Parts: sequence; C-alpha cells; structure tokens
Amino acid sequence: MSTSNFERMIALAEKSFDAKNDPNQLDVNEDVIHRLLQIHPSAVIEKDDGNGPIIWIILIPTTKLLMQQFLENQITEKELFENTPLGIVYDAVYLCSAMTLEEYRLKGITKNLCTEAIENIKKDNPISSLFVWSFSKEGERIAEKIAAKTQLSLFKKLVN
Repeated sequence: MSTSNFERMIALAEKSFDAKNDPNQLDVNEDVIHRLLQIHPSAVIEKDDGNGPIIWIILIPTTKLLMQQFLENQITEKELFENTPLGIVYDAVYLCSAMTLEEYRLKGITKNLCTEAIENIKKDNPISSLFVWSFSKEGERIAEKIAAKTQLSLFKKLVN
C-alpha cells in the first residue's frame, strides 16, 4: 500500500522541524490552525492534487514589535504566535512554514501560493516586512524570492 500525501506531509514536517521535541517552535494542531484563520483567512494555505495535500503553508500576520522581539531571541516562535493579538492591523508577516512534496518543488507553485496569500493579507493590512526562521537553504531562497515578488523587506532569524 502506498503512503498517502497526508502521511508524506506529516513525515516531512517532522523531519524538517521536529517541533514535538522543541518547545520553542509552534506545534501546529487544530487549535493553532483555528487561531491562525482568526488572525487572517490567508494565514493557512493548502494545495491538494486530488490525492491529498501537496503543499502546506503557514503565515503569521503580526506586528513589527513582535517581529523584532523574535528576531532578537527575546521571544520564541510559539510566543510570537501566542502574543499576536486578534483583530488588529498587522504590519509584518512571519513566513512560518512552507512544505512541498518533493515532486512539486522548483515549479514556482509554493512561491506563487505564498505571494498570493501575502497579497491577500496586504489588502487588509499595511504589511511592510517579512521575516523568516529558515531551516534550510531552500527555505531561505524561497523567502528571498517571495520578498522580491511582494516588494517587502525580508528579515532573517538565524537557526540556533
């Protein structure tokens, strides 16, 4: 029996982030997804090929103050999420995660989905900054491409 796209995405998330063993990372579950969607409907994106998800993207619209605290290691990723207030105007977006099954990589799909989601967030908020905590060279490259395409300043947190 072949592995489903969903199972492959879960394995990819565990391999890439290991959030279950790092209390500083955001461990995404149904409650987190619900709150992300309250922050903004474009904060969680999934692309499905008819056989399950092939791309999962999580963006966190937030404030520049929280962005700075996160980049300066004053708060964790989990605290960034928890401290982001609901129902305000946001001026920064955290590129939290973008996972793509291997056979769909390097086709521009993930970049285009992220860009579209950020543009939707910008319709409601004066976003001027993107920030990322990249766990891979690929993640860093796509963040740079997204920043260029959305014409937003990109700030990077170094992996500990």
